[in-house]
Amino acid sequence: MSAISIIARLTFREAIRRRIMLAGLVLGVAFVILFSIGTHFIFGDIAKDTAANMPSQMAADILIAESTNTFMMMGLYAATFLSIAMAALLGADTLAGEINSGTIQTIATKPIRRADVVLGKWLGFAELLGLYVLLLCGGIVLSTFIQSGQLPENLLIGLGLIYMESLLIMTITLMLSSAFPALATGGIVFGLYGLAFIGGWVEQFGGLLQNDTAIKVGIITSLVIPSESLWRRAAFEMQTPLTGTFGSPFTTTSVPSSLMMAYAFLYLIVILFLAVHIFQARDL
Repeated sequence: MSAISIIARLTFREAIRRRIMLAGLVLGVAFVILFSIGTHFIFGDIAKDTAANMPSQMAADILIAESTNTFMMMGLYAATFLSIAMAALLGADTLAGEINSGTIQTIATKPIRRADVVLGKWLGFAELLGLYVLLLCGGIVLSTFIQSGQLPENLLIGLGLIYMESLLIMTITLMLSSAFPALATGGIVFGLYGLAFIGGWVEQFGGLLQNDTAIKVGIITSLVIPSESLWRRAAFEMQTPLTGTFGSPFTTTSVPSSLMMAYAFLYLIVILFLAVHIFQARDL
């Protein structure tokens, strides 16, 4: 078994034992349950109102489908934020905490390359994040399907992009953790995410108002950190055409291009390379 896979397995086990992971799992399950209960009553009221007020069954079916998709996207929007928070919290203390406590020397002094340490931790966290995203987003989609019989279009693409966004944030956190203390790492990561969040909304409103300057501001922000672009592309893939036309707070009207998705993937690879390079150069 390679050093990377061994460190990944140990990182996975260690992360599961941490209280933050237990708290995240409990809150994640609670979120899915609360979403399911809330949408159960909401979908029931929508079905009654549309049956009573719509001029035809076709119109009622369209309204129910659009409402269902909107509420599902709302749940996925919240689940994406929870996944990003988990990605940042998992990675913030992994290298910084071990460097500060000196425990990293028990690994780094053995015949294991420092690159293997970083890549192994990244792989372990990536596996854990995959399960967490599946729990939250998969739970929301499954709950919606059980209650309404509807699934979003391009489901696998959308969930893959959401997972990639959490991977991106985790990779940035890991890179910063190799250079800064845990508290500083967390502050920088959430600051960068906030920048991406605001830039995404500026671009959204720019698209609605046909304001080229606002759209360009959003694009520039996406080049600095493309996390919000991944969510907006995921929303575009899973939203209905009618919702995409009229828009909602949880969908997108300014759609990131395939080139931007390729840029986000390349961005992730470069950040992971920088994490390895910084950790190799750091004096432990």
